[in-house]
Amino acid sequence: MLAKYIHDVNADYHRIRQRFPLGPLHTKAEYDRAVAVLDDILDEIGQQETHPLADLAETLALSIEAYEDTHVSMPAASGSEILRSLMEDHELAQSDMPEIGSQGVLSEILSGKRDLNVRQIAQLAARFGVSPTLFIPTSTRRSKPFPAKTRKAQDRGI
Repeated sequence: MLAKYIHDVNADYHRIRQRFPLGPLHTKAEYDRAVAVLDDILDEIGQQETHPLADLAETLALSIEAYEDTHVSMPAASGSEILRSLMEDHELAQSDMPEIGSQGVLSEILSGKRDLNVRQIAQLAARFGVSPTLFIPTSTRRSKPFPAKTRKAQDRGI
């Protein structure tokens, strides 16, 4: 009986792997595909952490993170540091960032007193055309994974 279930799961897993890059990522092409799929899923689920696809997004994010840990060398940067850098690159003032919240909230984020929330991360990623994982601190990713964990080296500009 167990052999039949394993056979069925294998067939289902093979079909899923043809559509979604689940599992270990071995090549840059697999990595790029996983990042694109994760970004599409995050566009679909938005900030709904309880969405049925959130587990799939988290699984993809973990595979992407594992690939990055092995193949991509990036210095650690906090979400606030990334945001500050993007604001400088785009010559934006705090008043130009209403999607974050009040200027007081933005000041607390930029000073490191407050973390970005999921809604803010999604909006910043869309505004700057970068992966949401750019704004998620490394320590948060390791201790409390959330689906938005992709990052492209070229997006970081590092």
